[in-house]
Amino acid sequence: MNASRTRRALAATATAAVVALALSACSGGAVAQPAADAERVDGGTIVYAHQQEPQCLFGGWIEQAYISYQFLDSLFSLTEDGEVVPWLAEDWAVSDDGLTYTLTLKEGVEFTDGTPVDAEAVAYNFDYWVDGGNSTAAVWLGGYYESAEAVDDLTVAVHLSRPYTRFVENLTQGYFGIQSQHALETRTEEENCEQPIGSGAFVVEEWNRGENVILARNDDYTSWPENAKHTGPAYVEKVDWRFVADGVTRVSALRSGEADAIYDIPAIEWQGIEDEQYELHKYVTPGRPQQISFNTTRAPFSDENLRKAFIYSLDRESIVDTIGHGVIPFEGNGGVSRATPAYSEKAADWYAYDADEANRLLDEAGWTERDDDGYRVKDGKTLEVVFPYNAGTIINADGASIFQAVQEQAKATGFNVDLIPVPPSETWAGTYAGRDAYDISAGYWTSVNAGILYINWRPSTEDNPNFANSAFYDDPALEAIILAANSEPDAAAQDALYQQAQEYIAERALSFGLYDRLSTLGVNPHLRDVWQEHAQGGPTFYDAYFVE
Repeated sequence: MNASRTRRALAATATAAVVALALSACSGGAVAQPAADAERVDGGTIVYAHQQEPQCLFGGWIEQAYISYQFLDSLFSLTEDGEVVPWLAEDWAVSDDGLTYTLTLKEGVEFTDGTPVDAEAVAYNFDYWVDGGNSTAAVWLGGYYESAEAVDDLTVAVHLSRPYTRFVENLTQGYFGIQSQHALETRTEEENCEQPIGSGAFVVEEWNRGENVILARNDDYTSWPENAKHTGPAYVEKVDWRFVADGVTRVSALRSGEADAIYDIPAIEWQGIEDEQYELHKYVTPGRPQQISFNTTRAPFSDENLRKAFIYSLDRESIVDTIGHGVIPFEGNGGVSRATPAYSEKAADWYAYDADEANRLLDEAGWTERDDDGYRVKDGKTLEVVFPYNAGTIINADGASIFQAVQEQAKATGFNVDLIPVPPSETWAGTYAGRDAYDISAGYWTSVNAGILYINWRPSTEDNPNFANSAFYDDPALEAIILAANSEPDAAAQDALYQQAQEYIAERALSFGLYDRLSTLGVNPHLRDVWQEHAQGGPTFYDAYFVE
């Protein structure tokens, strides 16, 4: 998840303070490389510097999914080639009408509280998600999920209200980690928030809010995914998952040896880290890219031509290439990123930078005057655009710089963009979340397929509000295309429908892409077999080990 509007569903009022690592001065020389045949050292503690701290250690935000992936096993895993492979479920079958998925679980798996990972527990998790236990799992299942039942100890039947072709694929995302039913039923919400109970390779030993989470090895681990690099318990004894907000500080920690691995490498630091021979990983996140959507319910962007004028005002590719230093990919598509199956190049290429066309559209709409600052004026009113963005949560420092460049370029054609960085405390409190709060909104949402379009563009009704529809664009015709795609069994026909939906969004200038969201890692070469899971790009430490 990861759209900015649904953060309201997390219902948190504040975030913990971030405590930076204490760092010594470091030089920029190349790191010493271990020999190719260096021996594995069992044990040790991985010190990992992450950029954001979640409110709970499981839930519907990508930052929660990244850490919960270490201790909550999922039913299925996704390979690098996009193939669904067994994890807690060793097999599945689909009924002829596409409405029942029968999952067969591995035998003998236990949660770390000693209770069984059985069909009853898995069915309970489905109901728990849709009943409010996980906002993002709920919206993925919404409109499709009816019920889940234990057929026997190791067989779960999941019943849907309509066919959902990529249902199993969606379950590979970290939001769908399976928790102990006993823990969810008998412990307080705060206890489950701070120390979720799963069946994973690690357990949550302690959470020092504002500083770190200590994950300890589960010595009885038996349920690794099919695409893991080894079997048995994890090699390392612990993971010290630290929260370090500043990107330069994280890089310094890697260079000084105070961190073995870091997340979210600033683009300007990428080449230096690579030249110094640290191991780098870069995952282009499928799903909705970092895009800007227009509030279509109020002026100025209730006018389609003004939406188009704003997009034409921007040399988006130049902005991203300059600030992203060739690391951050430009993305023109406002619907899905280039890493997403069924990506539409036509939608991505719909708008190129064209200042003349932007000026023509603005003149045609009656915004012909300019004030002393160069902003356009009509009937005595300045062409103002309110643009709040979630600083330090949804948008990192590179993203903030890109938005500042958008502000400057839009000024040239006369848009007065009021760029407002929203701190985490206000983000979680829902500030700037309503249809009267902004004119444009930025955000992403990770996904493994173009089904994310349903979450982002489903109409919002009083009975069934859709906080992820940040354009507030309620269009039954667009919804019908996406629904048809979600249920289409033929892969080529499904792709064509998803592409049609992306082009529908582009043609009406409902949103536009800026850049593809990245998940990046820098790793000391003395730590091996750290990899990024393939559903969302989070770090995986189960297979990791030190060498000497």
